[in-house]
Order: sequence, then structure tokens, then C-alpha cells
Amino acid sequence: MTEQTRIPTNLRMLRIMEAFGASDRPLTPTEINRHLGLPKQSIHRLCRLLVDEGYLAADTEGRRLQPGRRMLKLSSAVLQASHLHIARHQVLKAAAEAIGETVNFTMPGDGGMHYVDRAETGRPFRIEIPVGSDVPFHCTASGKVYLAALRTRARNTILDTMQFSAPTPNTIVDRCELVLELRAVARKGYAVDNEEFMLGMVGLAVPVVDGKGRFLAALALHGPTARLSAERAKIKIPHLIKAAEKLTKTLSI
Repeated sequence: MTEQTRIPTNLRMLRIMEAFGASDRPLTPTEINRHLGLPKQSIHRLCRLLVDEGYLAADTEGRRLQPGRRMLKLSSAVLQASHLHIARHQVLKAAAEAIGETVNFTMPGDGGMHYVDRAETGRPFRIEIPVGSDVPFHCTASGKVYLAALRTRARNTILDTMQFSAPTPNTIVDRCELVLELRAVARKGYAVDNEEFMLGMVGLAVPVVDGKGRFLAALALHGPTARLSAERAKIKIPHLIKAAEKLTKTLSI
């Protein structure tokens, strides 16, 4: 019996989920088992159970597995642990003060980019998108940063099922045009929402990565067009990048 097969039964599912934390792509049960060395029947049985419970989900071809709704919720909950939440919010507060606009921390979820935390600007005129809100992937700066960070296959899976709604006349609703935009985002390292989600609002986002350089969340600013244009927002990019780097150090535990 190998050392791996001595993994206690009550830890095996956690080890399976850890395998996804070490990977940046969907995995087959066989690939997962390279981390564990369990009997073939055991790994397939455990994976089926995790799929049934919503911790894992099959990709479009049904061969590979990826984190499911409940695993994503669990990872988000871990980031809400009190000391991490306090540290993260302090970084957002400092960024909002330096930038002079509201700063948001968002993570991908079933309903789009999910607002996990925010630090409000002290200016009297501001646009409020409450914590807990979900906003579309294709027409927000945070959503475009996330889509741009995905591997082509994973991004296509999302685009294949996406509703290209048009909340404003500026929204990109053509898939080919959006793909070109995402390539530019990946190249530049930031995304702009120039009144694409909401008329009268401009946003800009940069990625927050983990210790291995993988996408973790988006850090974004937004403000009313009465005082913030897309070009003015770009001047704030160094402040966002500095805050994103601090968040990487803070959250990569």
C-alpha cells in the first residue's frame, strides 16, 4: 500500500478539491488521481458524489471536471474569513482614497461577476452597486478581465451559453468583436467599461491573481461620467495595480 492510499477516508474529498486548486484547467478523474493514487473505482465514485452534490461540474464534453457552484461558494466564504476580510477591505479603502472613486472587489459566480466587497468614495455624487450584486460578464470591466484571463476553451464554453444582453447602446453584443476586445484586455492587463453596463458610468478593472499567477478576482473602480471619462480612469491604473498586488500578498495564504 502506498503512502497516498493511506489518506483517511474523510480527507479524500478535500484532497480532490485541492487538486483543482493546483490546476488551472478542468481535470479528468485519472488526472485528479495522479495527486492521490487511489484505486480507480474509488476516485470515480468520489468524483461522481462531488458532482451530484454540486462541488464539481462536468465540462461541455462531459469528460473533464471543474469546480462547481458549491466549491466556488466555499472558496468565496474562505476569503470572507474575518482577518482576511478586514485586511482586504483596508486595501480597498486605501485604493478608493488614492483614486477618488469607488473601488470594488468582484469574483466570478453563476450569475456573473459577484460583488464581494467595496470601498465607497467620499464624494457626494456616486453610483452604488451593493455588495451581493451580480453584474454581466460581457459588458463590465470586471467581467471582461475575468473572461480575458481564461484559457480559450474555458472562455468559449462560457461564450457559447452567454446571453449577450444590451443594457446600453455601447454594449458589445457581437461575439467576434468581444473576443477581439478580450484579446486586447489580456495584452494590456486591464479592461474598460465605457458606459457599456450603465449609461452615465465608466469603470476600469485589473485582475487580482493568486500566488501562482492565476486569476482570483477583479479589482475595479467606477464613477459617474460627470467627472470620470475612460481616459481619466486610465490615469488611475497604477493605483489599482498597486492595490491588486497587495491583495495577492494578503489573500495568497
